[in-house]
Amino acid sequence: MVDIQHIRNFAIIAHIDHGKSTLADRILEMTGTIHKLKMKEQILDRMDIERERGITIKAQAVKINYTNKDKEQYHLNLIDTPGHVDFTYEVSRSLAACEGAVLLIDATQGFQAQTIANLYLALEQDLMIIPVINKVDLPSARPEALKREINHIIGNEENEIISISAKTGEGVDELLERIITEIPPPKGNEKDSLRALIIDAHYDDYRGVIIYIRIVDGSIKKNDWIKMMSSGKKFQVGEIGVFKPDMTPVDSLKSGDVGYIIATIREIADSRIGDTITSFEKPADNPLPGYKQPKSMVFCGLYPVEPADYNRLSLALDKLSLNDSSFSYQAETSQALGFGFRCGFLGVLHLEIIKERLEREYELELVITVPNVVYRITETNGEVREIENPEDFPDNTRLEKVEEPFVKLNLVTPPEFMGAMMELNHKKRAEYIKMEYLSEERVSLEYKLPLAELIIDYYDKIKAGSKGYASIDYEFDDFRKADLVKVQILINGEPLDAVSFLAHRDVATRRGRQMVMKLRRGIPRHLFDIPIQAQVGGRIVARETIKALRKDVTAKCYGGDITRKRKLLSKQKEGKKRMKMVGNINIPQDALLSVLEIGDED
Repeated sequence: MVDIQHIRNFAIIAHIDHGKSTLADRILEMTGTIHKLKMKEQILDRMDIERERGITIKAQAVKINYTNKDKEQYHLNLIDTPGHVDFTYEVSRSLAACEGAVLLIDATQGFQAQTIANLYLALEQDLMIIPVINKVDLPSARPEALKREINHIIGNEENEIISISAKTGEGVDELLERIITEIPPPKGNEKDSLRALIIDAHYDDYRGVIIYIRIVDGSIKKNDWIKMMSSGKKFQVGEIGVFKPDMTPVDSLKSGDVGYIIATIREIADSRIGDTITSFEKPADNPLPGYKQPKSMVFCGLYPVEPADYNRLSLALDKLSLNDSSFSYQAETSQALGFGFRCGFLGVLHLEIIKERLEREYELELVITVPNVVYRITETNGEVREIENPEDFPDNTRLEKVEEPFVKLNLVTPPEFMGAMMELNHKKRAEYIKMEYLSEERVSLEYKLPLAELIIDYYDKIKAGSKGYASIDYEFDDFRKADLVKVQILINGEPLDAVSFLAHRDVATRRGRQMVMKLRRGIPRHLFDIPIQAQVGGRIVARETIKALRKDVTAKCYGGDITRKRKLLSKQKEGKKRMKMVGNINIPQDALLSVLEIGDED
């Protein structure tokens, strides 16, 4: 058993695609944690969707046995974290289980927005930061310039900064030695009452809820009785273990260790991420500080294509919410789509990932409604409430004030694209705050931006305007008064609630026109004309018509009086009029999904 002074808990943090998973692979390979014959790329990225997209979605922990240059044995608990802004919550949870962090920076790209954001997250947790420059083996690498940039932002001396290549393994040995010498051991007392922080969990159909923990005080072994400090419920431990990186049972876990518990927990609600586990026989007096609950930023409806799959979708959301507590959901009903759920997400990428996981892991076919943000409204009777669904937006006679959410946005770009970035933010109703040169090749722009403008097509626009070099990070700021209107889409005169949305008055007409054009292209032709209209406050602001499929009823008229043809055409017209009144319009799923791509067309 290794003494607590020889345990090191650390995370790897970086911007997306700067090499976190590759560095984790090299550390596992070079320390012999995984045999070379079993090695594969992104070994800690367990989900297929992570491998396909080349991004980390879920933080993963692994225990490493390491012998330093003085032949001393150490246990390193490594946590590989996501890099996308939508998964910042995963990063903050991981950092709470660590005493140090390796800040990885791409030698070809330098500091990016999420690099700075993750650095601040680690500093807030008072962690020891080890700056590392990665990809120095590439011809376009500029490590010396980047060392000056790190010195300017963080303050580390240039000779303290490590240069590595996670791909080839160059410099990784030196990094491991720095982790041992610079990151402090965990604080805690093995003899105190058990206090373990729940850092993650997932549901297994056969074994129930599997809890990932970081033990701060005390110890735990098989058959111990434990208690959840938030609910007071008790459970008996059936198995404990560590990640190597697969789940490996052990006899006990003690202060400083990171591992998992399988107990007699069958209900998903009985384990809450951020809760404290203690001993039932000798409980601790005070729980550990938990996590700040993540705030959903983007909302949409999720509906099964087949109504019979509603219960399966409900169960799938229950299980998925345990593994990803950063999204919320509640049941709702749509006139067009039937029974479904109103779900809240941290961002649009988070929305796409959850939808894809539901379809892959639970074999569901889903329809999603137009994404929107939460608004705060004040009614004439003084009632203040937040609405997530455009259908809950009251009419103007009951409305006194509407407020929309703003985010504090940090945009990092090369100076030559600064003009294009400022012009884009001006179009998006952004308020300029400040500008700061991080280096000669990197400038940081700070704005306050309506969240509704961010979720539509902002990310695509900044990548196109900067040739892929700009990056963003954002966090919720506050609510501000806004002139918002409800844009309702009418299909054949009937409102389609699935695609209604709220928009600023200045852009409502343009967005409504884009919506009806998308739907006109997506809805197939019927035997009668189908008008598609966008309505704002009782006024039609845009219209498109899907023309009817026509049968040539005059084909058999070979001459004769013209009145005979007119009679046939008139009869056909009356038939189509009756069909339009009673006919059902088939709106395919692709037509509804296409509205997700709506953006400002220049």
